[in-house]
Amino acid sequence: MSTLRGRGTVTGLPEWDRCAVMGVVNVTPDSFSDGGRWFDTTVAVKHGLDLVAEGADLVDVGGESTRPGASRVDEEEELRRVLPVVRGLAGEGVTVSVDTMRASVAAQAVAAGAVLVNDVSGGLADPQMIPAVAAAEVPFVVMHWRGFSEDMNSRAVYGDVVAEVTAELRERIDAVVARGVAAERIIVDPGLGFAKQAAHDLALVAHLPELGALGRPLLVAASRKRFLGHVLADGAATPPPARERDAATAAVSAIAAHEGAWAVRVHEVGATADAVRVARAVEGAR
Repeated sequence: MSTLRGRGTVTGLPEWDRCAVMGVVNVTPDSFSDGGRWFDTTVAVKHGLDLVAEGADLVDVGGESTRPGASRVDEEEELRRVLPVVRGLAGEGVTVSVDTMRASVAAQAVAAGAVLVNDVSGGLADPQMIPAVAAAEVPFVVMHWRGFSEDMNSRAVYGDVVAEVTAELRERIDAVVARGVAAERIIVDPGLGFAKQAAHDLALVAHLPELGALGRPLLVAASRKRFLGHVLADGAATPPPARERDAATAAVSAIAAHEGAWAVRVHEVGATADAVRVARAVEGAR
């Protein structure tokens, strides 16, 4: 059992002695980060296996883009995209999570071999999600969420972003537990980039220990997001494109690992796998 700064363990998942690395496989044609490179099932499965070879501890498979302004896909299409990839990776022994806001997709993905449900809405988008996760008895990521991608930017209004995100996550955890999901299966995610401006995201990264006060393992998903582009632009009119933000992502991964995050979710695994291992070595030497 990890004793590193309250990182915590999650019932139903392997235990790691450091911050875990969650690799991302977007089975979508319109992802902000990789532009549909893994839309084909065979290519997506190979990519997931490559991420594991590069150091990913688990792989998160999603079939619906949640970038700002994105429109939703229908249930049938999401299932068509996700299930073969989940089945293929799980069949190779990969620890697979499914990134979905739909209860039906979550339930069928678990039946296909997924062992974790990562819902960016924290169960708010589909009223059947929490009962489905409770029935499946799998871990559940509760992310801070204020609304769908089409209009979430208009909801990025905070007086004290750290206090408000913490309070809203605590309320959501209580609701999820009340509807049958065991507390020891819950992971929290501050929702970087979701209904947040760059300053909000930076404040949350700077105050991860306060989020740790929620008492549940923390997932940090900063990979290639807009706030990193804002930082790297350094006042320039045009930020670097998403795929040129991996070094900045690894920097956040090192910070998150140092602050006790349970896992970081990233598109490019190699540099982050190195970063979390260095953070672990430094902690061990302290």
